[in-house]
Amino acid sequence: MATDQLVLRRAIQGDERALQSLWSQHSPHIDAVVRRLVGDADLAADIAQEVWIQIFRALPTYRGDSQFGTWAHRIAVNRTLNALRKIRRIANVETDIEDSSASIEHEGDRALLAASIEEAAARLSPGARTVFLLHDVEGYTHEEIAEQLGITAGGSKSQLFKARAKLRRLLAHFVDNPLAGTDKEHVAPLA
Repeated sequence: MATDQLVLRRAIQGDERALQSLWSQHSPHIDAVVRRLVGDADLAADIAQEVWIQIFRALPTYRGDSQFGTWAHRIAVNRTLNALRKIRRIANVETDIEDSSASIEHEGDRALLAASIEEAAARLSPGARTVFLLHDVEGYTHEEIAEQLGITAGGSKSQLFKARAKLRRLLAHFVDNPLAGTDKEHVAPLA
């Protein structure tokens, strides 16, 4: 923990090695949050870059009230939601998600399931996807989501209900036939 505080102090003073160390340690989680919220890999990469610029610019304001990862996560969520709002205002239409943007190299049943969930989440409307990811994946409350998105807690609950219902439909084949779409066959029943 003392090492982390030393790295943070050096990063706040502008030490490039310390900044690189923070980025190396926290970028996998921060970038994954941005990717899940955005749904499009190319756009997520652009927004993640903006997020890291914002994190480094805001570093002098970090007070240490929470862990650095928690503080950076909050910036990532806020900056990503702001970027998505800006994109929606400019386009004034929902962005279509290309099927190929959620493709993941499949390695076994677990990878297939994970890829299918990612793909199904990408097919949700942007509002439903955002609420679903913030609530069910990131653990935010409906009140926190409402505050972040500028909606009511009831609106958040409604979006979550719609998202879960659509995900159930999109992923029903895994419940009915868990190996649907794979080349695997069972020789003996699962115990």
